[in-house]
Amino acid sequence: MKVWVKALSLLVSLSASVSAFDDLTLEGQFTQGGLIRGQLPGVSKAWFNDTPLPVSADGRFVFGVGRDAPANHELHLERDGKKVTKSLQFSPRQYDIQRVNGVAQKYVTPPSDVTERIRRDNQKVRIVRTTQSALPYIFTTPIMPAAGRISGVYGSQRIFNGEPRNPHYGLDVAAPTGTPVIAPLSGTVLLADDLYYSGLTLIIDHGFGVSSTFMHLDSFTVQEGAKVVQGDQIGTIGATGRVTGPHLDWRINWQQERLDPALLPGLAITLPKAK
Repeated sequence: MKVWVKALSLLVSLSASVSAFDDLTLEGQFTQGGLIRGQLPGVSKAWFNDTPLPVSADGRFVFGVGRDAPANHELHLERDGKKVTKSLQFSPRQYDIQRVNGVAQKYVTPPSDVTERIRRDNQKVRIVRTTQSALPYIFTTPIMPAAGRISGVYGSQRIFNGEPRNPHYGLDVAAPTGTPVIAPLSGTVLLADDLYYSGLTLIIDHGFGVSSTFMHLDSFTVQEGAKVVQGDQIGTIGATGRVTGPHLDWRINWQQERLDPALLPGLAITLPKAK
């Protein structure tokens, strides 16, 4: 009898705990590369798998999964001394393969004298992407950073001059050199530098570990440390770094995880049809 009563008590407690989290909302596409925005009023702690998530005063948080992420994940939440684990499933995607010829050989296989520069560039970007600010802008509706033809999509693998390279992690917008680039979300400029592969590169912090990267620019119109408002011009499209023509490569990161800009909740965009 005591065992039965104890089991019943545990069941009631568990039911109460789960029902207490019915006001949890999750927004975004549950697929590889997706960014998810969540909110649970009064939540005190949150984890995505084993990663602690910063939580705003009104209970908002954000997380995401990369290009080749497995399907199953867990969201752990705590409020008023009660804890709950929610199982999440992200669907797989199929990616395009693109062949690009005419790339300068030094960018396909860089000469040994720039290896140290590339290492420094990568370290600089990695450090910037550890920023964890309380800026709330990732919870607003994004806009496209430039007008033009979508010439490259997230997850595609490029083959330069017949040699397979790493997958592409951005959304490419092809347009003439000098085309304005604007901030898709408000934020703070973390980096404005000339990098070996990505040319003139800007990184903007939108808050809660989420940042935008803008690559191959022809010019900057903002400096590191600047506060930018959504829609402000931040630079112009160019062809700097490893490119065959002028375009913007726009990337989204959640911490070090590379996400798909096209999957940002609320973004209005029409992608080209798969061939």
